[in-house]
Amino acid sequence: MIYKTHYNSPVGRILLAEKNDTLIGLWLEGQKYFSGTLEEEPVQRDDSPVFRQTKGWLDRYFAGEKPLISELNISPPGSEFRRQVWKLLCEIPYGKVTTYGEISKKIAVQRGLKQMSAQAVGGAVGHNPISIIIPCHRVLGADGSLTGYAGGIQKKIMLLKHEGVDMSRLFVPHKGSAL
Repeated sequence: MIYKTHYNSPVGRILLAEKNDTLIGLWLEGQKYFSGTLEEEPVQRDDSPVFRQTKGWLDRYFAGEKPLISELNISPPGSEFRRQVWKLLCEIPYGKVTTYGEISKKIAVQRGLKQMSAQAVGGAVGHNPISIIIPCHRVLGADGSLTGYAGGIQKKIMLLKHEGVDMSRLFVPHKGSAL
């Protein structure tokens, strides 16, 4: 059975989902692919240990602390490729950013390939079912463009500023998938 609850954050209302005592989803209300990985209609449950722990983690994160992803039991549902990309996202330090191209290079090395499409990586990043905790907001275009955040470009900016990222060379493109 899948359970759900809500969390009110500085970037808006968040839906949390758990299954088998692991966090399987965290979506910003209104984001692209909202609850898209849920296999069944979740049942409301506000008192689970998973939700209490996740809400505590989020409270600390939004208070300016740097809680570790490893403190939570997460299990994002997705293909092997997507899970591989999400694992790399978890390695991006708090307050730092990387690019889709850099992640694609790492995936290519891990898979023994000459290259990997940055667009394929972008698709996996965009379908991340555990936003914020798996920090997809820390991924940028190679030119410093703030693209590709399913939660919306303004929320991406809010999260990066919250983490103290230097925004001086980053910009919002006039056209793009995140707009």
